[in-house]
Amino acid sequence: MKEVYRLTKNELFEKFGSREGLTEEQAEKRFYEYGENVLREDGKKSVFSIFLSQFADLLVIILIIAAVISMVSGNVESTVVILVVIILNAVLGTVQYVKAEKSLDSLKELSSPKTKVLRDGIKKEVASKEIVPGDIIILEAGDMVVADGRIIENYSLQVNESSLTGESTNVDKKDMDMEEKTALGDRCNMVFSGSLVTYGRADILVTSTGMNTEMGKIASLMNDTKNKKTPLQVSLDDFSKKLALVIMVISIIVFGLRIWQGETVLDSLIFAVALAVAAIPEALSSIVTIVQAMGTGRMAADNAVIKDLKAVESLGCVSVICSDKTGTLTQNKMTVREIYVDGKCILPEELKLTSGVHRYLLYNAILNNDSCIADGKNIGDPTEICLLEMARKAGLKGDGMCEEDLRKFMVRMEELPFDSDRKLMSTKYLIHGIPTVLTKGAVDVLIDRIDSIASDEGVHPVTKEDVDNILRQNENFSKKGLRVLAFVYKECDENDILSPEKECGYTFIGLVSMIDPPREESVEAVGAAANAGIKTVMITGDHKDTAIAIAEQIGIYHDGDIALTGQELDEMSDAGLEDTIEKVSVYARVSPENKIRIVDAWQRRGNIVAMTGDGVNDAPALKKSDIGVAMGITGTEVSKDASAMILTDDNFATIIKAVLNGRNVYRNIMNAIQFLLSGNMAAILVVIYCSFMALPTPFEPVHLLFINLLTDSLPALAIGMEPSDKDLLNNKPRNPKTGIFTRTFSCHLMVYGILIASVTLLAYYQGLKISTMTASTMAFATLTLARLFHGFNCRSKQSVFKIGLMSNRWSIYAFVTGIILLFLVLFIPLMQGLFSVAVLSGKQIGEIIIFAIIPAIIIQLYKIIKYK
Repeated sequence: MKEVYRLTKNELFEKFGSREGLTEEQAEKRFYEYGENVLREDGKKSVFSIFLSQFADLLVIILIIAAVISMVSGNVESTVVILVVIILNAVLGTVQYVKAEKSLDSLKELSSPKTKVLRDGIKKEVASKEIVPGDIIILEAGDMVVADGRIIENYSLQVNESSLTGESTNVDKKDMDMEEKTALGDRCNMVFSGSLVTYGRADILVTSTGMNTEMGKIASLMNDTKNKKTPLQVSLDDFSKKLALVIMVISIIVFGLRIWQGETVLDSLIFAVALAVAAIPEALSSIVTIVQAMGTGRMAADNAVIKDLKAVESLGCVSVICSDKTGTLTQNKMTVREIYVDGKCILPEELKLTSGVHRYLLYNAILNNDSCIADGKNIGDPTEICLLEMARKAGLKGDGMCEEDLRKFMVRMEELPFDSDRKLMSTKYLIHGIPTVLTKGAVDVLIDRIDSIASDEGVHPVTKEDVDNILRQNENFSKKGLRVLAFVYKECDENDILSPEKECGYTFIGLVSMIDPPREESVEAVGAAANAGIKTVMITGDHKDTAIAIAEQIGIYHDGDIALTGQELDEMSDAGLEDTIEKVSVYARVSPENKIRIVDAWQRRGNIVAMTGDGVNDAPALKKSDIGVAMGITGTEVSKDASAMILTDDNFATIIKAVLNGRNVYRNIMNAIQFLLSGNMAAILVVIYCSFMALPTPFEPVHLLFINLLTDSLPALAIGMEPSDKDLLNNKPRNPKTGIFTRTFSCHLMVYGILIASVTLLAYYQGLKISTMTASTMAFATLTLARLFHGFNCRSKQSVFKIGLMSNRWSIYAFVTGIILLFLVLFIPLMQGLFSVAVLSGKQIGEIIIFAIIPAIIIQLYKIIKYK
């Protein structure tokens, strides 16, 4: 059987039963036959293997040793409890792992590519996983190829196939029959899943999907998403390992000390294990992961999809946002305001089909345009869509004809797609029997390529006065903040091949001015960014006057600020740019190389830079920035692929929300770490004190296990759920080089640990008057309750009265749950035996409550006085 690349077009159409695309009914049948267009992810761990992996941990090994020692000493109840807790911890770890995978899959779903496809003869946009063999998909610059397919219509298509072939240069594709067998990289009439369209446009007949594609055969995606640990997680893991080693050394010293003091080997061993259990923050790693996962979930709900967990941490450090104007700071709803044609300005409604020059302007607006309006849905570039809406306002729809009818009547012969270097788009049509090139693009690019000018009186050579009038009108439009496109045409020979070198010798038709109004929320968001110590810089392809007008409205450009064009930037040295960059608020008419240079200049000054982009040529700058932000609606798949975050609403205000969320996630993680470590510090100090004072063991290993894994985890998670507050945007960006253990953090850790340890020892001494078991029970209960109260202290640097006790209901739930668990252990006979606790009197319970609440009162009073 012939390979699909060797079939003729007729053989291809016959094989797949598709000449002009499938119907929805055919597509549905084939979907059930072929399945989803996705690569199966082999090698995923089973739930059971995930469960077993939870035991391959230093902490768990220490706990198992503790269980064995308890069993040898005859304390069967403690052994059972420790083993139950270990198993419970493994179950929770497994559930967390599975949930994290599901969360990752959900994020992949949100950022998965969409594809333009012909169904029922209409261009539609569907999820790439719904593509089936026989579909005809439309590929344009910036798209990711989502299935293998044969080219059936080609307009200068170039594809990067490095993910498949390893070749980094772009490949020119052709619409041609191939008879000979060729290597994969030489099949120029095919496109392959996972490759990227870098230039041109083409219609593709899908031949293979999912695991049947060439990419499926090697079972790897170009950009396989891997769950990597963030710098904070790596730092914490490193800290935990070092802490474990230090504690093991201290435990050995304490073990020797207890032996020297005359304790039995078994009792000394139990004491040393208790110290190890007390010191290691068992829940720390999982708490950080869960808080980050919850943070990314909140961001996704706020229209910011985080592709890389590192971005959550980096967001809190962002000090510069380089933002695209169109659609991000503005509404991305282009509307034609005025048209300059035949020497005068008119409204779209005043265009007349009876006027020759007006008609050619409409031909250009409709035919030299790749967008469409189908079933009330806009598909394509907003600028091109507004040109179609202009044509409809001109009465095209009212004459019983729509743009699709005109396009079917006049078939495109050739095209040169728009790109940011040429700033032009050209197409060739047979208009009234004459081969005609229609071109639209930037005024400054086309003005020197005009030989003549069209009017209702005919075509006449262009004069200096005509050029001056065009430029003056363009300047007037730009000063109003309007975007301007020039429209030209030229008649040519049918055999002339369209090329960039031949984009000259034009007849001027007119100028079309459009506006994309600033988003109302952008003004507030830019102000909030400035308040948070973040500088917002506008980068746009528009003229300088237009850019300044919009930037002033939004609040980016102020008196004394500088606006630079791409040309002015090219003429500036790196040293000159670095000296002036802090004053530059607007960059206009920039190239992709300019964007990389701007990002690099800010980064050399030690800034963390977020960069927004939506086009193919934005990808290098998105990769270069610390946080690349792609547009979810208008962004190309290439830009989404290069980014760390995707805005599903293309809104600048969403970036500021994400920064606020990022700062909040980091703050909550730090507060949760402080809560866990200060509690552990208290337990360590109590154990070490008792060891040096030759006092009986203050805690059984099972006591500390209960505190660390149950009553501590819940408040820490509740702290991670603390809602964000706008005060976070009053702080300057965090220095990413600042470690976890700052001077302030370490001081608070020690003070909190000493306070809780002191009241625990007071309770211990009170109990010691009765018996060793009572002392141990009172110390355990006081430490547990004090740490539960301490959860409120660690919610914020402000007092709980300032932030509101009920502002985080999860902290109340955690506290109540912890109290219930402690109550069960202290008062249920079965639990008393399992946890080795003594029966306490009402007076002793009262003393425990008083001792436990003292640290919380002292800390809250300190916060009230300090932040009054």
